[in-house]
Amino acid sequence: MSRLTLSLSCVDYDRTRAIFEEKVRVTGCDIVPTAMSPEEAFHRAFKFQEFDISELSMSSYMNQVAKDGSPYVGIPAFLSRMFRHSSIYIRTDKGIDKPEDLKGKVVGVPEYQMTAALWVRGMLADEYGVQPADMSWRDGGLEEGGKIPNVNLKLPEGVHLETIPTDRTLSEMLDTGEIDALMSARAPSCFGRNANVTRLFQDYRAAEEAYYKKTGLFPIMHIVGIRKSLVEQHPWLPVNVLNAFIEAKQICYTNLAKVGHLFTTLPWPVDEFEAAKKLMGEDYWPYGVHQNAAVIEAMCRYSFDQGLTARKLTAEDLFAPSTFELAKV
Repeated sequence: MSRLTLSLSCVDYDRTRAIFEEKVRVTGCDIVPTAMSPEEAFHRAFKFQEFDISELSMSSYMNQVAKDGSPYVGIPAFLSRMFRHSSIYIRTDKGIDKPEDLKGKVVGVPEYQMTAALWVRGMLADEYGVQPADMSWRDGGLEEGGKIPNVNLKLPEGVHLETIPTDRTLSEMLDTGEIDALMSARAPSCFGRNANVTRLFQDYRAAEEAYYKKTGLFPIMHIVGIRKSLVEQHPWLPVNVLNAFIEAKQICYTNLAKVGHLFTTLPWPVDEFEAAKKLMGEDYWPYGVHQNAAVIEAMCRYSFDQGLTARKLTAEDLFAPSTFELAKV
């Protein structure tokens, strides 16, 4: 039987590099990888389905599944994870000193449904009692005007969202004080240049470590999707792809632990690696459904509560059934 030739789009992370370098292969397949930014991968996957296997925004994927279904089938390889306390930027002259002060403020976000904002809103609601309806929302391009929302949303009553003019940007509006705060995965260009723009959580690492100790949640940002038509033709494909990503991540762990010569261009990466394991466990970046049950449940709850999905999804809605239980030796 001939091997499948499949295209792959994702970031060339340290945890995926072994696939790009063909040190890890997907059994039964020849992979043609293309490295690109997450934003480009999402745009090309959700709009045109250009790739057989693609890195996907978890929030946008959930939105698709809950509406008309997605052309991709998810597998629980979570290529991007990140605590998001660092993603809240504020004006220091708008009376915002703590999360509760965001109530009544105008807050920008590049895309309301983006996964980073999903997690920030969920965290603010759970930990500080700040609900989405407590703020007024503006969406649009962070640094380039003309950005149009990719997803049509029916938000809960009381949540007010407006798209900014196409000739304006959120960074510019934060710079001038036309919005009071911003939730963004990327730092706005005015940050570090305008003294009135700073992070809400100045010591965000301490805040994020405390959040993890309390909740046990390491937020998922991106998953891997496989074209649904391929999975229907080749039901063995999800597990084979998942196993390859697991193996590539294990190679990354091995490299991070090397102290004789440093894998990462930082002076103390091995110490950071050990600190992460001490706080979060040996496999602190876990793949798999059961290993991430609490995180997946939180995302499904946030998405439903925030009006991004019309029904509350479950892991069974999101991931290929065969990936729930891998063989053990």
